[in-house]
Amino acid sequence: MTLPKGFGSGGGGGSSSADVERMIGKRVENMTGLITASYLAAWAATFGGTAAGYFYYPWAYPTNSGHYAFIVLTIIEAIGYIFCVKVMQEGSNKNSNGVVAAAIGGTAIGTFFISMYVGF
Repeated sequence: MTLPKGFGSGGGGGSSSADVERMIGKRVENMTGLITASYLAAWAATFGGTAAGYFYYPWAYPTNSGHYAFIVLTIIEAIGYIFCVKVMQEGSNKNSNGVVAAAIGGTAIGTFFISMYVGF
């Protein structure tokens, strides 16, 4: 791999992971917090979108339909979140299983309680 001027071993031909990291910036395996925050924001936005149907337009959007949409979208977001974190940490010695379990568990419990008590 040819690196830009100023990176690499000065014409030795090879590039190390440290050189690539300096060139690109922050390594992706250290971005678990950012991806988790993005997942939680997407989950909150999903609730915000269905909450418009629950509270502002209850005559147009039945509550059961809103709950169904909220649950299905939460499952899709959770699968995408797990995929992002596991692909991001592939090949590294990082292990974020606790963070992933806490985020998925929290949104599962939140989804359950929202579906049980909101809109009925």
